[in-house]
Amino acid sequence: MFNIKPDKELDCLGLYCPVPIMKTAEIIKEMKSGEILEVIADDEGILKDMPAWAKMTGNEMLGSQTEGDIHKVYVKKK
Repeated sequence: MFNIKPDKELDCLGLYCPVPIMKTAEIIKEMKSGEILEVIADDEGILKDMPAWAKMTGNEMLGSQTEGDIHKVYVKKK
């Protein structure tokens, strides 16, 4: 779909709301401004939860892609 090179990857397979968002918040705190985090999840809720979380926290949701039951979302730290 698109080519985004993440600085870090977060595996949230098998985890369900709100755990992927909580783990994203923890990881993003450790990252530098402008770095990109790729979150991999099989919980479809991530597709709605992540854009809402990014907007609420001032981070930037770059996009998402889905292959089968696997969702990848990309967030850029503010």
